[in-house]
Amino acid sequence: MTRKLSPPLDPVIADEATRALATLPVVATDRRLVLDALDTAAESQLSLWDAIIVEAAIRGGCDELYTEDLNAGQAIKGVTVVNPFA
Repeated sequence: MTRKLSPPLDPVIADEATRALATLPVVATDRRLVLDALDTAAESQLSLWDAIIVEAAIRGGCDELYTEDLNAGQAIKGVTVVNPFA
């Protein structure tokens, strides 16, 4: 964020943002999440990696998943995909 963006983000602001994100709960990738993701991948025609992200969002209690890699507006198991760049 402090190098790739144009203009780059101020390092102090990037530090504050990172510290704020660090307070959020973390969803661990465990055996059950991966097995559930296999089912989600098959049901929703997603790659395993995308399905793992969806399952983590579900477990984290998310209503929306911000990504540019999935179809904006699509609802997957109750989680709505939002493209932040659209």
